[in-house]
Amino acid sequence: MAKTPNGTDVGVADPYDHVDRCDHLTDDGRCRYAIEHAARDPSFARERRAEEYRCLAVPPSESDANSDAIEWRSCPHFRCRNRDRECSRCGLEERREAHADSRPLLEEHHLSYASESAHPASKADPTADQLSHEITIYLCRWCHAKIHNSWARVADDVNPDPEALAAREERRSREQAELAFESAADRYDIE
Repeated sequence: MAKTPNGTDVGVADPYDHVDRCDHLTDDGRCRYAIEHAARDPSFARERRAEEYRCLAVPPSESDANSDAIEWRSCPHFRCRNRDRECSRCGLEERREAHADSRPLLEEHHLSYASESAHPASKADPTADQLSHEITIYLCRWCHAKIHNSWARVADDVNPDPEALAAREERRSREQAELAFESAADRYDIE
C-alpha cells in the first residue's frame, strides 16, 4: 500500500487507479499547464506547443482514441485533485456552515504527494520510482482517521459512521432553523 512521507498508509496500492483526469487537461485534449504556465517549464511548453498543446497522456490520433492506455505518470506536471464534495469511501456528503469555525466534515486526503526532485518520466533519475504527482480525494474525518490509523482502504464498501451521520444531521438542523421563516409578530410577541 502507498505511504505518506511520514510512513502512514494512504489506503490504496496505486494512487493512479483513483484518477479520472488531470486537472490541466482541457475537454479537447490539450494541456492547460503548457498554455497558462509556460514560463514555469519553458522546455515542456515548447514540446507541447510543437504538438499543438496535446496532452502527453492523450492518444495522438482518433484511431488510438479507444485505447484505455492513458498513462498519467508520463507527464511531469500531472495533478488530480478531486472536487466532489463527498467522502470517496463512505459517500458522506459535506454540509458546510457559513460563518462558523466548526471543523469540516470532509478533509482532503493525499493519495500521493507532489515532489520537486522526483520526475517519473526520467529514467536517469534515481528517485524515478517515487510518486511525484499530487493526487487527492475527499474523505470524511472518520474514514480519514481509519485509513491512517488502521488497515482500512479507500475502496472499502462501507456506510458512514454513526457519529458522522449525527454530525451531518446536526448541521442540517441548524441550516433548516436558519432558513425557517419567523414573522416579526411572533418573534416580538406582538398582537
